[in-house]
Amino acid sequence: MTASQLYTKIYTLQPALLNEVNDFIDFLKSKQKVKPKLKERKFGCAKGQIIMHPDFDEPLEDFKDYM
Repeated sequence: MTASQLYTKIYTLQPALLNEVNDFIDFLKSKQKVKPKLKERKFGCAKGQIIMHPDFDEPLEDFKDYM
């Protein structure tokens, strides 16, 4: 639908309905607000913050009954 077709339809509406169209357009504009862009993440920014213990891959004692 083109802008001129929309204008023609709106032009033929009664004044009471024009207020509803105006409110609906404001509602649609409020939904369209752009969300702020997140900061760009850089590779390796968490280096040194996560530690893997040497026994990470060892079986857990709690599960010895199931093995």
